[in-house]
Parts: sequence; structure tokens; C-alpha cells
Amino acid sequence: MVRLLKVLFLILAVGAAALYLAGAFDFSRGLHWPGMRAGSGEFMLCSRSNRTNCVVDGDTIHYEGVIIRIEGIDTPETHRAKCDSERALGMRATERLLELINAGPFDIVQKGRRDTDKYGRKLRVLERQGRSLGDILIAEGLARPWEGRRRSWCDGKALRN
Repeated sequence: MVRLLKVLFLILAVGAAALYLAGAFDFSRGLHWPGMRAGSGEFMLCSRSNRTNCVVDGDTIHYEGVIIRIEGIDTPETHRAKCDSERALGMRATERLLELINAGPFDIVQKGRRDTDKYGRKLRVLERQGRSLGDILIAEGLARPWEGRRRSWCDGKALRN
């Protein structure tokens, strides 16, 4: 019996080593996920049935099983909007982010000290040729720089467009 267990353990160990060498295990999604390049045209809007390579809203995406919160920006809410104008601007930000990320390959880069936010989402900057896609949203009035706390999008000053 002991001999049989040793043989089974050896078979499992050899099988696991073979799978590891063949690249079957992806450890890049572990605690430290510094960045990678994403292809173009792969993204769509997230839905209940689709949570892979999709845009949740103007500052959150799903990419290959990882939820990514775009670091350094704040966009209006679409799901829990406090007013109709916030929801409308949030939808514009969401659609624009979808356009931006599908316009060509981009990099998902860790720039800040924190790896994740309080919800467990990876904090990353999305860049194309060194330019932040979040900065483009800010320049177009669809986002604002993150100031460390949420502010209302329903007052007149927040709604530029």
C-alpha cells in the first residue's frame, strides 16, 4: 500500500512538473501583476453573461479574468448614479473608454505603490505609446483626476459637457 502511494505521488509530481514546463500554470495573476500588453478590438461592454475583456464603466475593465480599476481618475457612475446627468455622462465615459481601448494595442501598467484597491481590483494605468487613456478621458471632460475621495457629479461644476 505504501509503495502504491509513493508511485501515485511520483506520477502526480511528474505530471505537475510537465504541465508547469508546458506553461499550463499562469502565475502572472498572483499577488503581483505589474502589467502587460492588451490587443485591440477585443473588448465589448460588460454584461451579466460577459465578464471577459470588457468595459464595466469609464474607469473599470475586466481583462483575462482580472478586474482593473484605472488608477488616477474618477468617472461618473452608471449603475448607482445619483442623478440623470451623472448617469448620462457616465455612459459617455464608458463608451469612450471602449473606443479608446479598441483603437489599438495598449499597455496595462502598475505605476502607483498600491497593487489593489479596497475592493480587490488591480490599480493600473492604461497607456498607448506612453499616453494615459485616463488622461484622454480627463481632457475630454469625461473624467477628473482622483483626489482620494468621491465627489458628486450632480452639481453644476462637475458637469462640464
